[in-house]
Amino acid sequence: MKAIIYEQYGGPEKMELQEVSRPEPGRGEVLIKVLAASVNKADWHILRGEPFPIRMMAGMFKPKYQILGADVVGMVERVGEEVTQFKPGDEVFGELSATGFGAFAEYAISDEKHIAKKPSNLSYEETAALPMAAVTALQGLRDKGEIKVGQQILINGASGGVGGFAIQIAKAYGAEVTAVVSTKKVNQAWALGADQIIDYSKADFTEGSSQYDLIFDVVGNHSISEIDRVLKKGGRYVSTVFSMGAMFLGPWKAMTAKKQLINLMASTTSADLQTISKLAEEGFVKPVIQKTYTLDDVPEALQTMGDGSIAGKLVISV
Repeated sequence: MKAIIYEQYGGPEKMELQEVSRPEPGRGEVLIKVLAASVNKADWHILRGEPFPIRMMAGMFKPKYQILGADVVGMVERVGEEVTQFKPGDEVFGELSATGFGAFAEYAISDEKHIAKKPSNLSYEETAALPMAAVTALQGLRDKGEIKVGQQILINGASGGVGGFAIQIAKAYGAEVTAVVSTKKVNQAWALGADQIIDYSKADFTEGSSQYDLIFDVVGNHSISEIDRVLKKGGRYVSTVFSMGAMFLGPWKAMTAKKQLINLMASTTSADLQTISKLAEEGFVKPVIQKTYTLDDVPEALQTMGDGSIAGKLVISV
């Protein structure tokens, strides 16, 4: 099969299209014929081996995962022993980081616990944009944020993958959403359903008079003291970017102000993928795709991710 391989940490120039052996599913695993994948920040960080602590998972001196790509959609080709949820021919989508990545290839392996049936109303490319970003938004808002109907929610970084899904999921749960975005992404945030928008080039949300029940932070560019000013008593701050302040000050704020400061480490499950699929089929969630690439163009897509300023998902059509 064809796959995009890299054997040394570095930039996209380290990646090349090669012919490699097709993997075979083990116990509890399925072999997926990949039809589409998408690019995430995780792929960029692992490709470069930076920040350095990521090498504790990805390999200290050379990459443990030579085929990147977490988000995948495709058709089940074969199933391993003890697989009970899927059969050959099923259209599935999922997230492969727990089973070694590998979506930037013609075939990939996944544990059945990390995939679900593809949403019936989305294309393969649209579906590939969902798993990691949409599940991160779902777990941040629903599980860590304990989102409730009528709450005032601010999403810092409400564009790109996670932030765009966060707007849609928060609206599906009945919240009032304030989106913090750049000037060129204002119209996109309105289109996704935001009730209020703050253009960060014109105003700093931590200096305003509004306070919020939940702040979902995809950027991590404000101190905890700044966040504290605009977080209501009893409110929750959930960050997808690891915050030392949240870790060390969280217990103190929980005792003194009943405010919860939470670092989110998302972990994709079949149940959460099914929830995202249901939201998509009901019309609450629809991916925003910035550009679609071919498998040969994965290095270009990774470079675009690394350059930043993403206004939607970068998708690979296989």
